[in-house]
Amino acid sequence: MSSEDFTYEEVGATREQGHCPPGFHRLHVRTRIGEGEEVFRRAAEAVLTWEMHRTAGLGVDASADRAVPGADVTVTLAGMIKAPCRIVWALEEPRRAGWAYGTLPGHPETGEESFVVDRTGDGTVWLTVTAFSRPAKWYTRAGGPATRGLQHAYARRCGAVLRRLCAGFEEV
Repeated sequence: MSSEDFTYEEVGATREQGHCPPGFHRLHVRTRIGEGEEVFRRAAEAVLTWEMHRTAGLGVDASADRAVPGADVTVTLAGMIKAPCRIVWALEEPRRAGWAYGTLPGHPETGEESFVVDRTGDGTVWLTVTAFSRPAKWYTRAGGPATRGLQHAYARRCGAVLRRLCAGFEEV
């Protein structure tokens, strides 16, 4: 995939957990969703089809029904802030599923964010939101630490929403 359109250089860097390019702020939020194969399948589907984002209250306009590399996605925040992105990687494995998008021109931030559901050896299902970003617009620069606080709150909200979407799918 060409990195020409992206607003940052290290396209795909969220594949490496913990990697944060110099000059960016790192985000890493992990939320326990539940337990069992059915919870994993339900969570993976909600993440891969934008359902988690839409249920969290975001507008999502995507060029594909599922997260696939190269799909363009515009997330609308608060009904007015548009955040254009492109999927840089996606995965659907027996115990891991998710994707990452990178920012395109016009996004209020510069960087990348990933949403990965995994099922650990003991059957616990987790959502991990990882990102690296820095302000790209005057209002995100002016927000300073408050902007980062909102990003953390959003990542925690994704976990809470996904846990609700998976309620009732626990194995007995």
